[in-house]
Amino acid sequence: MADAYLRRLGLGSGGSPVRPAPTVELLRELHLRHLRAVPFENLSVHLGDEIVLEERRLVEKVVQERRGGFCYELNGAFGALLGALGFEVTLLAARVYGEEGRLGIPYDHVALLVRTADAGEWLADVGFGAHSHQPLEWGRRDEQPDPGGVFRLVEAGPYPLGAGSGAGSAAERDLDVVVNGTPVYRLETRPRVLRDFVAGAWWHRSSPESHFTRSLICSRLTEDGGRITLSGRRLKATAADGTSRESELAKDEEVLEAYRERFGITLEQVPTVREAAARQR
Repeated sequence: MADAYLRRLGLGSGGSPVRPAPTVELLRELHLRHLRAVPFENLSVHLGDEIVLEERRLVEKVVQERRGGFCYELNGAFGALLGALGFEVTLLAARVYGEEGRLGIPYDHVALLVRTADAGEWLADVGFGAHSHQPLEWGRRDEQPDPGGVFRLVEAGPYPLGAGSGAGSAAERDLDVVVNGTPVYRLETRPRVLRDFVAGAWWHRSSPESHFTRSLICSRLTEDGGRITLSGRRLKATAADGTSRESELAKDEEVLEAYRERFGITLEQVPTVREAAARQR
């Protein structure tokens, strides 16, 4: 599994890639390569595919099927790879901040606490879409500059009124992940396992309140530090300096070609938003 996964990330070809020690340098390289090679996408939600939160199935989707996924799938698969390479990996649950600072559902998001052979602890997250390009140092509470923004891990205050701490977390131990001064998600520090996130994945896949059921997204980091995103039929290329260009893809053939050429995803049909289709009937 690990060798094929490494080849998916562009490390080695043909035979088995050389496996260096599980250091922070390797973690940083794998993290960046994953963001570039494996897209953040919710196509399975609209294609009617089942989302199975089991390591073997998640790795198959990323490696054999050359697909991406959203947080549970991407961080679940990446965590399996890191574990196979000798890293110590702990799954952590988070709740994403939405409008007006409201927190999302319990088990809204999953991130990874990774311990390396050189005694470092890092927050790795390849499943949040546009986020840090590099893992964040777990023990730091000051600013951590990154090509994706200025990040901080800060001790979280009380939960917003009516939000509840959720799933037995202790608020005094939670951390807010802050990007450019804005909290993006609240992270529990107690260990979790993949099956803990089944209800969250079901909600995101089926609830009309989930943004994943209301829109299509396929996005990845580019080699120059920019981002390429296909939202339905709108293709957007953003450069590292923030400048962007957009185009509307009118023909199905153009959409399928964009998925194939820009993201390495081969589809037989153009995905459409299931919620929108249901409203039109």
